[in-house]
Amino acid sequence: MKKTARSVAFEVAFYLVVILMITAMLFPLIWTFETSLKDKASILSRSPEWWGFRIENNYYEPFMVEGYLKPLLNSVLTALGCVILTVPLAFMAAYAFSRFKIFGAPTMYFWSLTCRMGPEAAFIIPYYLMITKLGLYDTTFSLILIYSLFNLPLAIWLVKSGIDGIPKAIDEAALVDGVGISDLLRRVILPVAAPSIAAASILVFIFSWNEYLFASVLTALRSRTITVGLLQFVTTVGIRYGNMAAVSIVALLPTLITVVILQKYIIAGLTLGAVTSE
Repeated sequence: MKKTARSVAFEVAFYLVVILMITAMLFPLIWTFETSLKDKASILSRSPEWWGFRIENNYYEPFMVEGYLKPLLNSVLTALGCVILTVPLAFMAAYAFSRFKIFGAPTMYFWSLTCRMGPEAAFIIPYYLMITKLGLYDTTFSLILIYSLFNLPLAIWLVKSGIDGIPKAIDEAALVDGVGISDLLRRVILPVAAPSIAAASILVFIFSWNEYLFASVLTALRSRTITVGLLQFVTTVGIRYGNMAAVSIVALLPTLITVVILQKYIIAGLTLGAVTSE
């Protein structure tokens, strides 16, 4: 079918807007990567140098000399620990909210979500007092607990939307055949709701990896994460832009790789409960 001038103009405008949006999103990443390769003189130059600048290895000193591998490992352990603790609890809670008639369930479900809506700064003082009283200050376990509390409502919401899309007749047929609740969850519900569970796992990992406020207040040198470590490059004698950019790129890689590889699961998980079945 022959395209009209109006449809061609609309298509060109659409692609121009898409290209501008992609450029706006990628520009900070490209700028940061380029900064991580420059020497100090090139970084502080009055006119931006896009080529011909002196290459400097800003990655070696932070990770090989200053011990930034440990904060990186702490971030990995914290994010993975939060996923391991949060997702199974979210799966069981989501199934209960989706399938059982629990007294006050809508209210409990709503108030669990409101915990995620509140700003982190509103909870930092009571969390700090509880963590210090329990003797968990500056431990990875304390961050895992706090992150799990904050991410659990979101994970429940995502997994529940996936379970809502599974017909209840499947549960009833399995129970009639003599399948127990544990086998029903493991062999029937879990495989079907896998996309929503995967989406919840990915988002919980990303949110835990990028979190800064709790990590900066509840940890010191032993358990600080890579996001907190970035602030150490701001010193009284100046900002070490090259090293900060290098560590930022390394800190970005796990979440970037995760999203690129598993983006289909995120899309499938977020859209699984769009149409529900009774």
